[in-house]
Amino acid sequence: MAAITAQMVKELRGATGAGILDCKTALSENDGNFDRSVAYLREKGLAAAAKKADRDADEGIIGMYVHHGSKVAAMVVLNCETDFVARTEQFQGLARDLAMHIVAANPEYVDREEIPADVLNKEKAIYKAQAQESGKPEKIIERIAEGKLEKWYSDVCLIEQEYFKDSDKIVKDVLVENIASLGENIQIRRFSRLEVG
Repeated sequence: MAAITAQMVKELRGATGAGILDCKTALSENDGNFDRSVAYLREKGLAAAAKKADRDADEGIIGMYVHHGSKVAAMVVLNCETDFVARTEQFQGLARDLAMHIVAANPEYVDREEIPADVLNKEKAIYKAQAQESGKPEKIIERIAEGKLEKWYSDVCLIEQEYFKDSDKIVKDVLVENIASLGENIQIRRFSRLEVG
């Protein structure tokens, strides 16, 4: 078994944002392997986030960002469970980063559940028509349309977008990491993006 050094723990903590003890455990469980330890912590974070998902998140803050030149801005309502967490530097930084992401990526909805049925049906109809026009067999048209819808979700839904600070993650991954490290349910309630012109 590989010896777990303080430097290894520090590097893993820097990469994942997980607590020191969690990083030590992950490295011990995975014989010091960095990549396996990251995967271990992500899975643990997902499990922890899933347990917290049903808890009320009625506290929080409004994160704001105004882009250089004051032509584009965003506000996001980010909720957590307690006022204590809402006042932490980590939570406030997350709210600001999400507002910056909204300015950069221009999402239309928070998540899939927010998309009106008529908009979703119209989008799916377009993809089905495109598949039919390209001469695809009838039996795979539905699958093609579903595949294109998945791509569309990643363009228009905030939590499914590639995170602007790390292209290896989506916004949902960032939320899960913060839920795991802060120990509270965190939810994006709504956002608004404003642009001059």
